[in-house]
Amino acid sequence: MKELRIRVLAGVFVVAGVLSWAGARLWNSIGTLPSVPLAAPIVLALIAVVLLATALSIRARLKAQRERQPDAKGVDPMMAARAVVFGQASALVAALVAGMYGGTGVFLLESLDNPARRDQAISAGFSVLAGIGVIAAALFLERVCKLPEDDEHDGTGAAPTV
Repeated sequence: MKELRIRVLAGVFVVAGVLSWAGARLWNSIGTLPSVPLAAPIVLALIAVVLLATALSIRARLKAQRERQPDAKGVDPMMAARAVVFGQASALVAALVAGMYGGTGVFLLESLDNPARRDQAISAGFSVLAGIGVIAAALFLERVCKLPEDDEHDGTGAAPTV
């Protein structure tokens, strides 16, 4: 399984942000811009918490396994692989959503004198922060589930993920 690259996530964020900013300008010129949902940062923050809790749980189980504690539960490789896939998918979607809300938020910065638009810009800003939290938690989860380097099987020196 390939590692998730920060450049890819940054690219998705920037492209989504530019397209969202342009779409918000176009939509606003035609009619009323749809509001930024208040639940967006909350949902993204909950996903970040789930990813972080999963990473901490797997890390604790792996540590107990390495230290050969008698009551240590092992980590099922398929469960770890599923966790990494969930983290990677969450990071990609969070980069897309954070870019979308970031572009909309930048557009809304033009009209902060309107209280409704100011509240939407704040909500969009919190959504971007929560999206960055999801990405950070997903990258941490991926790092926790990374296999140690094995030079015999992999001549590139890169450690594969579980």
